[in-house]
Amino acid sequence: MTAPPWAPLLLDVAQADPLVAAARLEEAWGQQRLVALAGPGQQGDLAAALGGARGELAALARFGAAVVVGSGGSAGGRHWCLQPLAHLQASAEATAAWLVSLGLEPAACLHLAPLPLHHVSGLLPLVRARQWGGGLRWLAPSLLRRPERLPQDCSLPRDRPVLLSLVPTQLVRLMASPEATAWLAGCTVIWVGGAALPAGLAAAARRARLPLAPCYGATETAAMVCALAPQRFLAGATGCGEPLADVALRLDGATGAVEVRCGRLSPGRLVAGRFLPLPLQPGGWWRSGDGGRIGPQGLQVLGRLDGALHSGGETVFPERLEERLQEQAARARAGLEALLLLARPDPEWGEHLVALVRPRRESEGAELLGVLQAITATWPPAERPRRWQLCPALAPTAAGKWERGRWQRWLDSLEAF
Repeated sequence: MTAPPWAPLLLDVAQADPLVAAARLEEAWGQQRLVALAGPGQQGDLAAALGGARGELAALARFGAAVVVGSGGSAGGRHWCLQPLAHLQASAEATAAWLVSLGLEPAACLHLAPLPLHHVSGLLPLVRARQWGGGLRWLAPSLLRRPERLPQDCSLPRDRPVLLSLVPTQLVRLMASPEATAWLAGCTVIWVGGAALPAGLAAAARRARLPLAPCYGATETAAMVCALAPQRFLAGATGCGEPLADVALRLDGATGAVEVRCGRLSPGRLVAGRFLPLPLQPGGWWRSGDGGRIGPQGLQVLGRLDGALHSGGETVFPERLEERLQEQAARARAGLEALLLLARPDPEWGEHLVALVRPRRESEGAELLGVLQAITATWPPAERPRRWQLCPALAPTAAGKWERGRWQRWLDSLEAF
């Protein structure tokens, strides 16, 4: 039986070969259908978000070819965002203009795609390659698990620019291999987004002359809205650069939240079968959950506001403190594998920090905590963790993002006993 035109196609991209999943996606787009992209373990949640309300789903047919993709997953919870194909194509057009400003011809570029399709940054390489007429090559997860084999298994062409999108976690894994680091140096542009680029990792990338382009965007903005040119990155500039040609950025005066206005904002989100328009500020501005600064070098993202700590009258961004502590722990040759700072209520200070720590070797946990406590002993009181908790299972998601709500609940469960 043929599905009605309004019925969304639920595509479990975690179980499909990328070429097969992309072919099914493009076929559905050709039929002007809505495609819901599910990652590992997301099918149930996504089906619940779509619901069964025919009237609601049929109304979405006005957007034509479109996708539903997950956004968030931090303390604010996951959202299922609708993005019309036309918005993704507008994002690709803005990125093309950015490449042209660097002296690159988009149609001549080869786009490498190591991120899965259920992430907007994994979806955009497909859209860009189709729109520009450039090349596209999928990088299987198995390749990234054996980075020393990248030069052999994915040789880079010398006669065309190579574009690559990574999250910081992937960049760390690749740079652990000298062979993969040399391979990365053969790329023309390496966009790095999805999470903050730690200062130590940026410094190592500069020493290796890697053409990183730190960027900022969201599912709600159809991916990238600003990016730092690789030449500026290698010269020592920090942050995420200037907004793309179709984007305006500003900061909310009260909270410092980054706000975005552009023609490719998500129309809305799907919740339990209902379509809820994206909440906008007057003038069509979308307020993100990230705090930032806008200066001469462009946008500097400070961290998630829903993870910000208010302690003794100070606003503290745990992500920045995590970055600083990881850098200092690396210099001290401490065996730190993962670190997460969370806020806990405090009757005197309002809130204080608790550090979750995963050592590289479980037997070295106590020693590692001592080193970290010594490093932070001279930090300002609002920035200094009051409690240190070993957490052997601590790890970000495959996309390099921290599910702070999940680990907050884990911490709550410890304190319940």
